[in-house]
Amino acid sequence: MLKKRDVQDAPVLFDLMSDPEVFPYVRHKAYSSDEFYFLTKQTMEAEENGELISRTIVDEYFNPIGTINLFDIENKAGFLATWIGKPYFGKGYNKLAKDAFFEELFYHHDIDAIFIKIRRTNVRSLRAILKIPFVMYGNESYPEVFEKINPQEELVYDLYVITKENYFSHLETVTEGEEAM
Repeated sequence: MLKKRDVQDAPVLFDLMSDPEVFPYVRHKAYSSDEFYFLTKQTMEAEENGELISRTIVDEYFNPIGTINLFDIENKAGFLATWIGKPYFGKGYNKLAKDAFFEELFYHHDIDAIFIKIRRTNVRSLRAILKIPFVMYGNESYPEVFEKINPQEELVYDLYVITKENYFSHLETVTEGEEAM
């Protein structure tokens, strides 16, 4: 479902990212295949330096279909950014990718919190975030982060957070429920 970023996937990912229904919501935009290739190389180098964690989302045939990333890692926390190509919308890949990524972040990396900023006009992402049972609304509980993502007076983004504690509590509850059955 996830694999380390690879420059060989750049042409396919660029084509998927270029779709008008995907492009506005991509954090690191590229306007050409060459630029996307360069951004992919930069992303891989930044991961080697511990600045971010980035994975390519693949389908069941290992075709690249999008990316999932944890950016701006600081104090054991970072910002989640995910995009999936339009042909793969609504097929469950987003949930599968997030589940695998959260497991990797909390079990194999020293991450305590995952912040998600969502543009208030991005209905697709708002619907997706509300499907995650262990996500919390973070505007009030993390005011300094909320102010950082909304530096102007106009509020553009809402903040959500997934903490390691909530993630593990949810897994524990699910496991207990399965055992009870």
